[in-house]
Amino acid sequence: MQHPHPDEVDRIVDAWQRERPDLDVEPLTVFSRVSRLARHLDLARRSAFARGHLETWEFDVLSALRRAGEPYRLSPGALITQTLVTSGTMTNRIDRLEARGLVQRHRSPDDRRGVLVELTPEGLERVDAAMSDLLAVEREVLAALEPADRLGLANLLRTVVGQFEA
Repeated sequence: MQHPHPDEVDRIVDAWQRERPDLDVEPLTVFSRVSRLARHLDLARRSAFARGHLETWEFDVLSALRRAGEPYRLSPGALITQTLVTSGTMTNRIDRLEARGLVQRHRSPDDRRGVLVELTPEGLERVDAAMSDLLAVEREVLAALEPADRLGLANLLRTVVGQFEA
């Protein structure tokens, strides 16, 4: 079925159907759009974070701490779990954020050898501003959809993504 307003994915799918009529290219109609959307969102997010002088990875760490609630403190292990990076990468990230005054390390009260990472007031201010900017950008992206369609899309994507995260 031809869409009244074809996009680049429609053109790609049509070309594949013409060149390889033996293949069922229907998955491309979904995943090529998801892939293109992910690239557009990545650029929009980088732009939103840049206004707050943050890199995407910095936002990831700071937002994990912010979501922890007061006193905005987590162990490096908890940060690794939430951001899906290696221990060495997380140590480097904490070092860099600490040098910028956005986090500070504290000895764990429960384990003398343990460390907790905590947002500084500057880190809290930056992550809150970046989150507000991000939501404004993402709300604009979704403005073309009715609320019920946004909910339906979120539910469909949860089902697809759930196959990988189960």
